[in-house]
Amino acid sequence: MAEVSLKILIAGRTYPLTVKQEDEQAVLTAARMINEKVKEFEVNYSVRDKQDLLAMSALNLLATQQNTPKKTPEQDELNQLDLFVSKYLQKEDDSI
Repeated sequence: MAEVSLKILIAGRTYPLTVKQEDEQAVLTAARMINEKVKEFEVNYSVRDKQDLLAMSALNLLATQQNTPKKTPEQDELNQLDLFVSKYLQKEDDSI
């Protein structure tokens, strides 16, 4: 389980982090998303205080995440079963 040292820039400040190598891309993506939201709020609402921008960004991103349906293992199994049945029926249609 290798670890990677990163320097993440968020709202003009650098944060040194050490993360698992498999989490590196997720952390970089999260930092990019936060910076995009900070910039969006800064432009659209003329807010200059970085603390306010970070709080607004965190609230917006987490609220969006909460509204995204979560995949349960049961849903994943049903999707796989649906795909299997669909492929099977397609093969049957092709052979007729």
